[in-house]
Amino acid sequence: MEHHLLEVDGMRVSRREDLRLMTGAGKYASDWNLPDQLHAFFLRADRAHAKIVSVNVERALKHPGVVRIYTGADAVGAGYTRPLTMLTFKGKDGMQVRQPERPVLAHGRVRCVGEPVAMVVAESALIAQDASELIEVEYEELPVVIDPEAALAPGAPQLHDNVPGNLPFEFEAGDAAATEAAFAKAAHVTRLKLAVTRVAPSPMEPRACLAAYDPRDERYTVHVHVQGVNMMRKQLAAYMNMPEDKIRVMARDVGGAFGQRSLGYPEYCMQMLAAKEIGRPVKWVSTRSEGFATDSHGRANYVKGELALDAAGNFLGLRVDWIADMGAYLTPTGPVSHLRNPSTCLTGVYRIPALYGRWRTVLTNTNPIAAYRGAGRPDVAYVIERLVTQAAVDTGVDAAELRRRNFIPPEAFPYKTPTGSTYENADLPGLLDKALKLGDWQGFAGRRSASGKAGKLRGIGISTVIENTGAGLFPKDQIEMHVAADGTVTAYTVCHSQGQGHETSFAMIIAETLGIAFDRVRVRQGDEDHPLIGNHAGGSRSTVGAGSACHVTAKKLIEEGKALAALELGVEPSQMAYANGAFRTAESKRSITLADLAKAKKFVVTAEGSFSSTFPNGCHIAEVEIDPATGVTQIASYITVDDCGRVINHAIVEGQMHGGVAQGAGQVFGEEVVYDRATGQLLTGSFADYYMPRAGLVGEISMEEHPTPSKVSPLGVKGMGESGCTASLPALTTAALDALRPLGVQHLDMPLTPSKVWSAIVAAKAGR
Repeated sequence: MEHHLLEVDGMRVSRREDLRLMTGAGKYASDWNLPDQLHAFFLRADRAHAKIVSVNVERALKHPGVVRIYTGADAVGAGYTRPLTMLTFKGKDGMQVRQPERPVLAHGRVRCVGEPVAMVVAESALIAQDASELIEVEYEELPVVIDPEAALAPGAPQLHDNVPGNLPFEFEAGDAAATEAAFAKAAHVTRLKLAVTRVAPSPMEPRACLAAYDPRDERYTVHVHVQGVNMMRKQLAAYMNMPEDKIRVMARDVGGAFGQRSLGYPEYCMQMLAAKEIGRPVKWVSTRSEGFATDSHGRANYVKGELALDAAGNFLGLRVDWIADMGAYLTPTGPVSHLRNPSTCLTGVYRIPALYGRWRTVLTNTNPIAAYRGAGRPDVAYVIERLVTQAAVDTGVDAAELRRRNFIPPEAFPYKTPTGSTYENADLPGLLDKALKLGDWQGFAGRRSASGKAGKLRGIGISTVIENTGAGLFPKDQIEMHVAADGTVTAYTVCHSQGQGHETSFAMIIAETLGIAFDRVRVRQGDEDHPLIGNHAGGSRSTVGAGSACHVTAKKLIEEGKALAALELGVEPSQMAYANGAFRTAESKRSITLADLAKAKKFVVTAEGSFSSTFPNGCHIAEVEIDPATGVTQIASYITVDDCGRVINHAIVEGQMHGGVAQGAGQVFGEEVVYDRATGQLLTGSFADYYMPRAGLVGEISMEEHPTPSKVSPLGVKGMGESGCTASLPALTTAALDALRPLGVQHLDMPLTPSKVWSAIVAAKAGR
């Protein structure tokens, strides 16, 4: 891919959002203010598991400036105890999910550090914080369980009475008997036990919310960061047991999300309750420390994987035993994304005749898990690709050749997998060939030798992955399009950007379809005055869903415009032709523009589309150098060849890839949320303790495209936002292990910190 600005009508332009965001003119959740607003502060549990004996707020209530203090009794009294679950399918043997109650303020018991126990509402944020220190909470300590495997063991501390064994849901996919038979006839079986570590997504924008209530129409207005207004409204309405049309969600700019901002958090519901009861808006802005402890975490999957091969190196079967740590409660997105997405892509890019997976979700005394960039897709790709690379090591077959030997061939697409999903078109051999050439796979031995002479250990890693995108909670995506009297076209969508550049890419789609100038198109996101059905931005679905709907709506605008133009010109609609913003009739040589039509009559069009999953895929090759004296790993080379279907905007695709690879590299080399196993205290509660990927972690990335246009989307797009994260986890980890393997190091789990790598080198040299 070339590095350039956007090409529109032969001119180079920057992203439309950039000037506003880069000059500080953006408006984020904490920037919203309302007259006469109050401020909230949440007193949070300082222990991981305890009975709440009493909560005494008398001294705090007397503090000057305090208006009201809420406790768990208020939350339970309001009935705000059960969040929405998106886990609607049945589990193993018809099991229904055991959904634990989660009062929006803890009542009776706290189950993780940071759980909100009380909310102080005061005239200022500082007053509310000061008053919170006067609240007296008496606890009775309970046993703590942090490790998910330990939580499943007999005699483990039980978190919820209605979730025996701390097992809210068990799920299976594939054919256990067929897989067992495949393993029985295997010439070789590769086995690995892998951890996909718990991470804190940490978007730039801290969590914030401003809630107001209007008694005239009995309607709430909530200013909050979102990934889509409909997703947020549905969750809040479910938590508060009220009609969705009683909640108005407002958002403009969102400073990063990564799945974490798709949730309707408990704090928002309490603010809404207070705003109604007190009669004044209530605002809350989280601190970064609160974010580490209480914003949803990601990943936290622990997997035993097995891959069976015949004597020729052909894959016969794949089996996984998967434990998904959900934390203390089930979030709406956490369990479903860590079950559905891995089972959908359990075969990876390979033709594996027999598959079987067992998934167990587990409750522990930790912060709840939700979707995080990729939402289970990077996790399953990591497991499969680690197994394939290890199988190559075990059998002595080149890692690229073993992949090629087992790829789903191009002629087999659309491909029905053994777990029931259907992959659309892909060219995996072509993808691999291009990546091997770009990465100079054959020349690696020379580069390893040169690094060795410089005292460094060099390794190479490869991953070839596929992921499902485009699915959503809502059945369709709608776009509303207005034509103004000056010819400007404004499109409304409920799919909300958190940095992906929707205002630019959606406008490019509309401008191209209508044949008008890019600067004549405007995109408005999440405008509650234009209610629409549609999904949030998540799962790399924005362009597949809302982008495709933009194209469909623009086509409908042309067709309806022909009818309107025919009336104006006194001809039949069949006589009308359209091009470049004007309708013409060949016989009379007369024409009328979009602007002219809008002057004559209000010109508004709404259209929709339902788009099933697309399957972007890619091959990444990474090389790393390790300093054996320090254990420090540096990325020496990173190349990507990806098939995201048709590319609408090269610059945005490159940005998505850079960001995704950087997030993957952060998890591989440093990121991990750590709790004390004895007490459940969070040990990585700030950036002083938690690794932050920095600009120097990933240098220049060599990128090429290998598109096979999607047949699901009318635009031919497949999605791109998570590919870099999905492929980089296995590519970078296998590269580091390849560097260490000559010393005898066969396995390490993420994160590959300098300390861990150095210790492994020292132990290997000592023969341990």
